[in-house]
Amino acid sequence: MPRIFKLFPALALLALAACQTVEGAGRDLQTAGQVVEQESRNAQSGM
Repeated sequence: MPRIFKLFPALALLALAACQTVEGAGRDLQTAGQVVEQESRNAQSGM
């Protein structure tokens, strides 16, 4: 179990590097939220 705690900071840095900036991370989260919102609307309209 302690090994995972040692790997967590490295994984967090990799995730941040993938987004390159906080603004990029915000855009990624916003896009993901929009997709979830659209899919929930589609599911509700199909009921």
